[in-house]
Amino acid sequence: MPKPLAQFSFIKSAHRTLDLEQRALGQLIEKLDTRFDTLCQRLLACEGRIVVTGMGKSGHIAHKMAATLASTGTPAFFMHPAEASHGDLGMLTPHDVLLALSNSGETYEITALLPVLKRRNIPMLALTGRDDSTLARHADIHLNVGVDQEACPLNLAPTSSTTAALAMGDAIAIALLEARGFSAEDFALSHPGGSLGKRLLLTVDDVMRKGDQLPLVRSGTMLSEALGEISRKGLGFTCIIDENETLVGVYTDGDLRRTIDQHDSLRTLTIDDVMTVGGYTVHAGLLAAEALNILEQHRISALAVIDDSDRPIGVLHMHDLLTHGVV
Repeated sequence: MPKPLAQFSFIKSAHRTLDLEQRALGQLIEKLDTRFDTLCQRLLACEGRIVVTGMGKSGHIAHKMAATLASTGTPAFFMHPAEASHGDLGMLTPHDVLLALSNSGETYEITALLPVLKRRNIPMLALTGRDDSTLARHADIHLNVGVDQEACPLNLAPTSSTTAALAMGDAIAIALLEARGFSAEDFALSHPGGSLGKRLLLTVDDVMRKGDQLPLVRSGTMLSEALGEISRKGLGFTCIIDENETLVGVYTDGDLRRTIDQHDSLRTLTIDDVMTVGGYTVHAGLLAAEALNILEQHRISALAVIDDSDRPIGVLHMHDLLTHGVV
């Protein structure tokens, strides 16, 4: 019978669960020995892929482990053990390594694969909760990730045990990442759709406005005409070039406010009278994230993009960085 809600504390239950799972992780640290080092070395030396498998809740953990490995420089994928016996075992090549997860170490769908793995000489590494289990005894390398008690009050639902397996999977993936010298740029190449990937891979060239979108006026242009160009291009900004097409200055909405404060009339002014000489610029090929730092540091909203001859070839606007997820 369920307890009356007045007598039940959800917070107390949560404290018990988290305490038990925290203790399980502490026990995992105490179990670390040279087998972990040996397992990581074997995975690092793998010339093929790490094929991770598990059934039920262990299968969910195996899915996550394979995804983490793959995204941190270790080619890996998940193989469902039941489907493996019906053809998917063909996914494995002689260069691969099978990494099996099973708390009991007796999961039939995985133990049924052992004869074929041995016959094909495919290494099998295992994470189980028992050193005397079938998988532990037949594995080339075995790590004990067992726990004393599940967080489930019935000690039945996989909770502490899956937390321990998940944490060990992360420990393996990060150890391999560090051993490979895997960098943030490498990570971005595996995550081009993520915010980190965009920050690390997009360059100014990918984001800038160019061609007909580039606001541009020549030195000597009347201010009124320059304001028309700013309005047409809608960036609150224009580049000013000389007779050699070289950038000599920029003019922004902020400059316009200062112009109004400092001059009684705008009619006789040329753009040369009021422009910011030179202005902040970046070169094509610069990472968009670095350009963002310049915008933020100087509290401006746009930058001229120039080539090696100081000719403007584009404009980078804060809105474009927002649109592309760089901010």
